This record gives sequence, C-alpha cells and structure tokens, in this order.
Amino acid sequence: MPKNSKVTQREHSSEHVTESVADLLAHQEPVDYKRSVLNVTGDTWDKQKEGDEELEAENRPAWNSKLQYILAQIGYSVGLGNVWRFPYLCQKNGGGAYLVPYLVLLIIIGLPLFFLELAVGQRIRRGSIGVWNYICPRLGGIGYASCLVCFFVGLYYNVIIGWSIFYFFKSFQYPLPWSECPIVRNGSVAVVETECERSSATTYFWYRETLDISNSISESGGLNWKMTLCLLVAWSLVGLAMIKGIQSSGKVMYFSSLFPYLVLVCFLVRGLLLRGAVDGIMHMFTPKLDKMLDPQVWREAATQVFFALGLGFGGVIAFSSYNKQDNNCHFDATLVSFINFFTSVLATLVVFAVLGFKANIMNEKCVVENAEKILGYLNTNVLSHDLIPPHVNFSHLTAKDYNEMYRVIMTVKEGHFKELGLDACLLEDELNKSVQGTGLAFIAFTEAMTHFPASPFWSVMFFLMLINLGLGSMIGTMSGITTPIIDTFKVRKEVFTVGCCIFAFVVGLIFVQRSGNYFVTMFDDYSATLPLTVVVILENIAVAWIYGTKKFMQELTEMLGFRPYQFYYYAWKYVSPICMAVLMTASIIQLGVSPPGYSAWIREEAAEKFLFYPTWAMAILISLIILASLPLPLVFILRQFHLVSDGSNALSVTYKKGRMMKDISNLEDNDETRFILSKVPSETPSPMPTHRSYLGPGSSSPLEMSAAPNGRYGSGYLLASTPESEL
Repeated sequence: MPKNSKVTQREHSSEHVTESVADLLAHQEPVDYKRSVLNVTGDTWDKQKEGDEELEAENRPAWNSKLQYILAQIGYSVGLGNVWRFPYLCQKNGGGAYLVPYLVLLIIIGLPLFFLELAVGQRIRRGSIGVWNYICPRLGGIGYASCLVCFFVGLYYNVIIGWSIFYFFKSFQYPLPWSECPIVRNGSVAVVETECERSSATTYFWYRETLDISNSISESGGLNWKMTLCLLVAWSLVGLAMIKGIQSSGKVMYFSSLFPYLVLVCFLVRGLLLRGAVDGIMHMFTPKLDKMLDPQVWREAATQVFFALGLGFGGVIAFSSYNKQDNNCHFDATLVSFINFFTSVLATLVVFAVLGFKANIMNEKCVVENAEKILGYLNTNVLSHDLIPPHVNFSHLTAKDYNEMYRVIMTVKEGHFKELGLDACLLEDELNKSVQGTGLAFIAFTEAMTHFPASPFWSVMFFLMLINLGLGSMIGTMSGITTPIIDTFKVRKEVFTVGCCIFAFVVGLIFVQRSGNYFVTMFDDYSATLPLTVVVILENIAVAWIYGTKKFMQELTEMLGFRPYQFYYYAWKYVSPICMAVLMTASIIQLGVSPPGYSAWIREEAAEKFLFYPTWAMAILISLIILASLPLPLVFILRQFHLVSDGSNALSVTYKKGRMMKDISNLEDNDETRFILSKVPSETPSPMPTHRSYLGPGSSSPLEMSAAPNGRYGSGYLLASTPESEL
C-alpha cells in the first residue's frame, strides 16, 4: 500500500480515529448487507425476496390527492355517533355546559392521541400490525387486538346500515308507511292494530314491521328475511368500495363524506323554519353549570371523544400509512379533530330543531286530548264551570290557557286530582325526553318527519345521509382489518376483501334474527369499549415510554421539518396515559356497577322492559371482551420467552441505490455506534446527518440541514424513511 495513502498515514498517526461510517464508506461501491461482513442477522441472502420487499415499499398505494385523504379521515371519524349519540349526551349532561368538558378532553386526550396514530402510520408506512411490531415487538399484539375489535364492530355496524337501507327504500311512498297505525279487519269490523294503538305508529313500524322483534334475547324467532337481504346489500356496498383498496374507497369518500354535510345544512335550514325549532335549540344550549362538577359527565365526554375520532381501531393508522412521509400530519390531526367537533355541534342543532318542532306537535296533541277530558267532566258535572277562567275558549285552546286551567283544577280538586287523569302538558317535559341511537333515528326523527311538508323527500335524504355516514365509517373500520393483514401476510387484496365480507355476512346473520337487535346492543355495549381503551393506553406507552418520547419527537422533527409543540411531549408522556388509565378504571367500575342487561320490547304490553342477560348470553359477553384483549398478553408471552421470533436483536446496514438504510431494534444509539466502529461512543461521531437531537421541552431547535445533495456528505445515502422489514 502506498505510504501516502490515508490508511498508511492513519496507522502511523497518534491521533484518534474519528471518522464516521460515512467517511469510511463514502467512496466505496454499493454493497448488499446480506452478502457483506456486516450481516449479523444470520439470514441467508435472497435476492428475489429482497427485490420484492424493495419494490413493495416503492409501489405502496398512495392517495390521489390531499383532499381525498382528508375526506377519508373525516368520513371515518364522522359517523352515526355524531348524529345520534352526541346530541343525547349534550342534552343529558348539561346542554351547552357539556361542550366545555368535551372540548377540554378533545384537546388534552383526543388531539394528541389522534396525532400520534397519524404520525406512526405515516412514519412506518404499515398497517397497525406492522407499526406496533416495529415500535415494540413484545406489544405487537396491539395490532391484532385492533383487528379483532374492528371485526366485532364491523359486524353490527353494518347491520345499522342495513336498517337504514330498509327505511330508505320504504321512504319512496306517500304517505310514509310509519305515519299511521295499520288497520286490522276482524270480519266486518275494522280496528286499529292493538300494539300500535298502545304505543305509536313509528314505534310500531320500527319494532314490528322492521325488526319483527321477539320478546327476549332467548327467543330467536328465526331469520328476518327483509333484514337479511338488507344486510347482504350493505356488505355488497362495503365490498365494492373496498375491493381495490384506497383506489376504490378513496373515490367513494368524495360522495360519502361530503353528502352528509349537504343534508345536515338542508335539514338545519328547514328545521329553523319549523314552528318550535327555537324552543328545541334554546333547551339544548341552556347550560346547566352544576353538571360540570359531575365526574360521570367527564367520563362520558372522554368516551365520546375516544370513539368519535376512531382511536385504537387501526383505521387512522391504515389511512395515514398511504401518505407521503413529508406530509404535515399535525395539520391533518388538528383539522380532522375540530371538523369532527363542529360536525357534532351541527348535528345537535339539526336534531334539536326538529325535536323542538316535534315537542310542540306532541304538546298540542296533549292539550287537545286533555281538553276533551275536561269537557267530559264539565258535561257530567264532575267539574264545575266556575273552575274555567272566563277567557278560555275550548275551540281555540292554547297551551298557556290550558296550563292556567290545569293549575286551577289541581288547586281546587287537590284531594281527588289524580283520579281525573289529567296531564300537565308542559313543553319542557317533552323536550326532556332523552332519546339516542336507534330510538332517535328510527323513532323520534321519523315521527317528526311525518309532519314535514313533502315528508318522503326529507325521509329519503335523511336515511341516505345515514347510509353514507355509516359507509364512511365502515370503510375506515374495514381498512383497520385489511391493510395490516395484507401488509403482514402478503395476501391478495381483492381475494381477502371479498372473503372477509362474505365471512362477516355469514357471522352477521346472528344480528338479523328476530332477536338480533338485542345482540347489536350487546356488541355495542361490551365488544369494544374496554378492549379499545386498553389498546390505546398500550399504544401511548409503547411510543412514549418504550420507544421514547424524545426519540419520537426527534423523528417527527425530521419527518415534518419542524418541531412539534412542547404540549405534545407532556401530553404523550404524562397527561394522556393518566387520563386514559382513569377512563379505563371508570369503565371497569361502570361495568361492575351497571347490571348487564338490555331493553326488550314486550309485544303484549307494547312497551320496553329492562331484562338481565341469561347465563349463556353473559358467557358470550365475557368472551367478547376476553377474545378482543387476548392478543395483547399472548403475543407478549410468545415474544418474551422467544417462542416466536421478533427480530429484536437484529442490526442490518444496507447499501442500495446510493442510500444507507438502517433497521435497528432494541439497540440504543451508543450501542449502535460501538457495535459498528468498536470505539468509545463519546469519541465517535454519529453517521447521522448534521442536526441536534431533540432532548425534550426547552431544548434548542435542530440545526439546519446541509445544502449538500444528499445530507451532510453529499455522498448519496441517508437514513431510511421506511423500515426494511417488519419485526
């Protein structure tokens, strides 16, 4: 070797060797790590397999535009809960005062965790299984648990879409079929159906015509063929939207995400023109400040924030994994979170404008019925005409006149007042009747629409909106299953999607029995709440405490081009884990305190009755919770005791296409440097491009990157932005 060469000079020099990997290899030919001496994994080199992995990383599907991606996230997060759950919680928990705890918890829990899921999906570019295998192999069960919860939720959520499809097609007739009770002929005598007469036309249509519901969960009653057909249509729609991945579902989102807003705005304008709409809105937003001190209000607000954003399901991660790595996911998180909040407020305005109108209609009906009772008592001398104020005109009786007459009669006939059977007919009482879920959409709202001019048009629009809201959420939920499975097991997208939909339809037949509505209630109450809370807590711990908040913040700085606010550092490390732990504890206590049961519709009584689950149903309920949570300890045990490989001690350095790509697991930065150069870490510069690591709040911002073509040295290699392989 020539004496003036670098190596010869270095051998005769007393100076420490301080050149980095980059200096040593800058002028070397590209070498593949699996054929080099740096291969410490013991893997045999498979050129074909490696080429396939590289090609897959480069050819991963991507969103056609930023708008398509944002609409997909909005369509996923804005669902049926925004329309029928949030307004109910708002009414129940203090009206306008409920917005305060909801907004506070959205900022300190919802936004940071939503940002975290967007960031890890975009950074690692895998579905939930691959993401959590990469971040912490021993917590890889998080991804599998998310898939199971998505499957459980998708099973019953699509049934609700099926119900909406049934009502949608029934809306193309005038008058609407739920506007009047059916007439039953008994020989030559025509009478009103007893069950309908004792309840209401909309209630009868829902329980008898739509569900044909049995009296309890123990009475199967066989399949409801109408609902079975509607469920088949619902799964066909989901399958068609998902079959090509984001290439097909992304196009569907343009309609399914935007159309509900058009309908909500139309309903708001129409609702504000209805008599009594202002009464409903004023009732809604009149704050009951004492409710803000109730811990139950905060628990329900936290749960609603949690589910409104779709945290833990894997859909957020799946959608984000198709983004470019320089996408500003912090902006996306903020935008989608607050659009979700304002959508909930908009839906609440619509719901209570319509319910205010309905309350006025029902109150007038109450006044007329009770006025007829009073006239009967006057004609039979049960009541004296002297009790009636002189200005009261029974032919044009107002609610104010009736209330005045009611108070006089109640005062005079105090001892026998209950025997008269008169109602107070207060508007406030009608407005205080809390309805949520199917009771709001399929009973209260449908009843209000029967009083609209051109009611079939509004009914068609309303149920088409529900179908689109449900479809957007179902696409996100199914992506939480298909994306990680396809990424991990390399199955064909079309085959797996079709197979998954067929299997889900077959299993979902349990929900279209005559007792199916009770199973929907069971799955809705117990299959997701507790497992998802545990999943999100472990996600937070995996990133903030195992992977490291400082390291994660540093990678976000490199990925986004700016340092995220210090708020996120504290939120991820302390605030969110504590709040989620409190929520999980409160949920467990709530499950223990509230007896597991359901509201059954008793045909003979034409009324709902609370029933406890039988033993076999309790076994199913407990199995749902255990099965959804089982992957978490199972994967941990298998990898902790090395029963399956997790690749945790692998260090691989790859040189390909002029770039250095690293995949490091469970090795600290100092260990990595010592391993490669066999030097004391403090004496060995890092091969990373020049920047200062983010050391937490208060540290200075990273230095500007060199203007060289490819990092500091301009030698054509950078730290890889995607993992070479999943751990």
